[in-house]
Amino acid sequence: MKETLELIFERFASYAWGLPLLILLIGGGLYLLILSKFLPFRFIGHAIQVLRGKYNDPNDPGEISHFQALMTALSSTIGMGNIAGVAVAIHVGGPGAMFWMWVSAIIGMSTKFFTCTLAVLYRGKDSNGELQGGPMYFIMEGLGKNWKPLAIFFSIAGLIGALPVFNVNQLKQAINFILLEPNGVEVTDWTNLAIGIVLVAITSIVILGGLDRISKIAEKLVPSMVVLYFVLVMIILGLYIEEVPKYFLLMFTDAFEGNFFAGDSFLGGVLGGLVLLGIRRGAFSNEAGIGTAPMAHGASKTNEPVREGLVAMLGPAIDTLVVCTLTALAILVTGVWQTSDANGVSLTATAFNDAMPAYGRYLLLICIATFSMSSLFTYSYYGTKCMSFLFGANNKHYYNYFYITSIILGAVTPLSVMLNLIDGTFALMAIPTMTATIIMAPKVVKEFNGYIQRLKT
Repeated sequence: MKETLELIFERFASYAWGLPLLILLIGGGLYLLILSKFLPFRFIGHAIQVLRGKYNDPNDPGEISHFQALMTALSSTIGMGNIAGVAVAIHVGGPGAMFWMWVSAIIGMSTKFFTCTLAVLYRGKDSNGELQGGPMYFIMEGLGKNWKPLAIFFSIAGLIGALPVFNVNQLKQAINFILLEPNGVEVTDWTNLAIGIVLVAITSIVILGGLDRISKIAEKLVPSMVVLYFVLVMIILGLYIEEVPKYFLLMFTDAFEGNFFAGDSFLGGVLGGLVLLGIRRGAFSNEAGIGTAPMAHGASKTNEPVREGLVAMLGPAIDTLVVCTLTALAILVTGVWQTSDANGVSLTATAFNDAMPAYGRYLLLICIATFSMSSLFTYSYYGTKCMSFLFGANNKHYYNYFYITSIILGAVTPLSVMLNLIDGTFALMAIPTMTATIIMAPKVVKEFNGYIQRLKT
């Protein structure tokens, strides 16, 4: 039964991440990048000014500030995708996988700009008459009621894609590998269940408080956890400084050679498989084009959609270009990617333990716990937004009970099942998000041109 379930989810993820989706995500993202005339690279300075609050107006419509919106979105993206997802990519694809994750992030910056601008430009109202943002709303408001099936498709996929099963699974694995097993505690289904129950208790306290509580906690947690993780990896890179240039270069050269790729081929070759692996792990990490971030950014206090799009595009840069690269280098320079059979979060933990034997793994566990918990809080918000769209705002709180129950499932289920389930569902969420974004892209460009004129005056 267990093997059958693993095979079903593996095939589901494989079919979902086929050539059509790769063309939609990467080809669509390149189209948006060219259409915007490489806007992400030209307006980063202005985006940072917006993020710092230079243009904040408390009277603008919305629920949270630009900074809170970005931190809320990052609290879901800067999570196990950065620690476990990168480790999975290197375990299967070698150093070259990281290069294709960078490509995914650079293209994703443009995608995030367009999707999150649309999330504010075409905010809709829920059944209670409150303003809401996200792909389901910009599909309905921007494309019309005839496109409602696409919005419903996104929301149904979002109910599953927002489940915390992968984050919980990897947090459980980290606690077992770093804390329990080294201290002689036997890991059983009962210990996994106990971890799940503790996570249920902590998550319940936060998510039942709604977006306001989630955004305020994310605003404090995300910057501090990124700084701590950055410092720890810098220490590791300092200890292995002579290895850093070699592996940094190898990320580029191996991206086109695939000498260490151990996965399934794609488009008839190893290189195709490596590209697909990097894109999948990049999309899982920064969620560009998937449609989750627009739900957070759509709640931002602003009457200028372009400003929120500019803030949103910083997400993939922080998430993948910085945090994922740090994880990759830590795994590569310590050599554990070739000497250890560990995968996922255990591989990253092995790297930290090799570099800092006395305390490295425990400090990593603090980072992992913070990353995972912040993701748990934010994904619940995404799920309730989908629930609200499908069944009415008065029923959205029921999703939280379903969400909390799924934490137990994530704690007692194998990694491969959880990874393939979320991977496949993310692919389904990307179809309506990218389709609608590509169709409405000219409207975003028009809005951007108008925004530039308003800035000049």
